[in-house]
Amino acid sequence: MTKTIEGHLTTPDGVQLAYVQTLGQSPGIVFLGGYMSDMTGVKAQALETFCQENNLSFVRFDYRGHGASTGSFEMSTISTWTSDTLAVIDTLTEGPQILVGSSMGGWLMLLAAIARKPLILGLVGIAAATDFTRRLLDNELTASQLTELRRTGVTHIHSPYSETPYVFTQSLLEDGQTQLLLDKPIDLQCPVRLLHGMTDTSVPWENSLELANRLSTSDVEIILIKDGDHRLSDPVSIDRLLLTVRTLISS
Repeated sequence: MTKTIEGHLTTPDGVQLAYVQTLGQSPGIVFLGGYMSDMTGVKAQALETFCQENNLSFVRFDYRGHGASTGSFEMSTISTWTSDTLAVIDTLTEGPQILVGSSMGGWLMLLAAIARKPLILGLVGIAAATDFTRRLLDNELTASQLTELRRTGVTHIHSPYSETPYVFTQSLLEDGQTQLLLDKPIDLQCPVRLLHGMTDTSVPWENSLELANRLSTSDVEIILIKDGDHRLSDPVSIDRLLLTVRTLISS
């Protein structure tokens, strides 16, 4: 039987990051959620059950300003959420790790892997939203939303995946410009698996092709799910995710 621990990790600036940790063998798995999501989602819990059944260590957690963690969402950025991820990896894991990143978590997983290369056994991106802040600025925010950003520092976008509008801040978009990855080679040599739904209206599946081309490693596989949406939380997609993780562990 694996043991599960629920707790809060205190960051150097005093933020309390909520987490649920399964104690088991390595390689461990760390799940990185999406923007304005939390660690109670279907994918996180499916991975947790998989790890418990296979005696593998696992961590799911909430970034600051998300879920059960403290901290201000509107004061947070890609840089601060990357720091949160690194704090979790450094404090709650031992040995080689596989990072599984969903949407924004796919961007953060890459940044964390670059910062902790010796620890990373592999990466699994689920509709990885790499550099999504630049896409917002270049293609998605309307003129009125850009004006609102400049005037108030905040704008809101309605999403089919949330009952409340998504909140985007000027500081998030400005910080995102300093964390961009797709304009240069991404120096990672670990295996990478990219799952993407072809009906995803939030992050086009072509983004995974662009990411694959930027990765230095030759061990990259893209798995396109024809009827899959952005979340990939349906039973077929979850089975595909777990098979991908299982194969990566045994390779």
